[in-house]
Amino acid sequence: MQVSEIMTRHPEVIQSNESIRVAVAKLYDNDIRHLPVLRSTELIGIISDRDLRGFASVSGDAHFGPLLDRPVSEVMSSSVISVSENDDVSELMDIFIEGKVGAVPVVDAHTNKLVGIVSYIDVLKALRGAVD
Repeated sequence: MQVSEIMTRHPEVIQSNESIRVAVAKLYDNDIRHLPVLRSTELIGIISDRDLRGFASVSGDAHFGPLLDRPVSEVMSSSVISVSENDDVSELMDIFIEGKVGAVPVVDAHTNKLVGIVSYIDVLKALRGAVD
């Protein structure tokens, strides 16, 4: 099975200069746990709900406004692991296990542009479908 068969195409993203407040809202509003971080169209990082957990608890507190208005580039993971649409899901599973990550951006093998995202939940759903 290839990554293209289970990935989410056109994922929600955030620009590196957008605020932590915007990231918290996007994760909450879209009921997702990971946001690829772009500089224009270039993938430069990823941010997860874990990265923002402390910020979400203070998002309603005006006292923390300046902290929430800082750019996501200050808290994102910049050592992002990505895969290609044509990669095998077994390779992806190795990345999840060895890298201890919950989602991986999917990039076009030729242009290196973001085309999707795939999470361990997507893999579990695919496996569940295979055994039904």
